[in-house]
Amino acid sequence: MEKGKTKILIVDDEQDIIDFISYNLKKEGYTTLFATNGKDAIKKAKVHFPDLILMDIMMPELDGIQACREIKDIKKLKNTPIVFLTARNEEYTELASFNAGADDFITKPLKPRILTSRIKAILKRNEPKDVISEQLKFEDLLINKENYEVTYKGEFKRFPKKEFDLLYLLASKPGKVFPRDQILEKVWGNDVLVVDRTIDVHIRKIREKLENSFITTIKGVGYKFNIDQ
Repeated sequence: MEKGKTKILIVDDEQDIIDFISYNLKKEGYTTLFATNGKDAIKKAKVHFPDLILMDIMMPELDGIQACREIKDIKKLKNTPIVFLTARNEEYTELASFNAGADDFITKPLKPRILTSRIKAILKRNEPKDVISEQLKFEDLLINKENYEVTYKGEFKRFPKKEFDLLYLLASKPGKVFPRDQILEKVWGNDVLVVDRTIDVHIRKIREKLENSFITTIKGVGYKFNIDQ
């Protein structure tokens, strides 16, 4: 992905922050767009289809978390990485962010080098790869990595990207126990700092969609995918 063609949508209700971020991203060769609230962010995302969205959480009109959920519900935008920017660093805020479908979480005040480093890492992870259609098929479950779709008992199930990546990782090697640190590395990457409970939140949501089938907790270690249900 060429930097000059990479569009980043900056969403914040403080113009000074937008100007600061835009200045530093343009220095790195990125094209920037901006919105000052969640509603405008959704409108601009639908028109411009940015390659990445930087979004504040606390905003008027529509907060960042709800805006993230609505953007992830749009088929053409569901895999667009969203990075939350916030002055709040409470654990429940971080969990709510990832639960909404965020790819990263950066606290203010922002440091330009850290911000651009995170953006580069996330864009690299989301670069399209030339792969042959990859499907994992079990008796009642079909996981299609090519189009990020999951079908269970003949019914399409909506999985945000991180939930899908986690399910695909576990299902790729049925019976293998994946330690928690390995899951964090493979699904979230080394450049993203997340709390340990983030995995549990995603596992719980996957289980709800699959009727508590397939995934087993190995206490004190991690999780594994079982096909003997």
